[in-house]
Amino acid sequence: MSEFDEEASRFGAGSAQNASADGASGGGWQAPQAPFIAFHRRELDLILRVYGHRVASGEWRDYAIDHLKDRAVFSIFRRASEMPLFRVEKVPRNARRQGAYAVVGAGGTILKRGADLAQVLKVFDKKRHLSVV
Repeated sequence: MSEFDEEASRFGAGSAQNASADGASGGGWQAPQAPFIAFHRRELDLILRVYGHRVASGEWRDYAIDHLKDRAVFSIFRRASEMPLFRVEKVPRNARRQGAYAVVGAGGTILKRGADLAQVLKVFDKKRHLSVV
């Protein structure tokens, strides 16, 4: 028995040798799991609506969704072999400061950030230019 196991048994924690294969021990202490960060159905609906319009116009062709430790990312590509043109990021730890949602350009510049995803996605709205004829 190692020095750690002796210390753990003195303080009531189960030893590493007694833990089951899936990591759960009978009555021992378990580390709290970090929350899983993902886009919810309504968030994906808003993002995919904008994405669908741009695919229909031929501007975008592919996307990827990543669930990282601290954020969820929806990446938008012109071609699958390229770097993403845009990334829509959800970072919950920024929710109280700058807003949980951000649209990031290809160079890493933040194009728009906020707490309301619908408002943040308005950065993709096409500008109508008026011209004098």
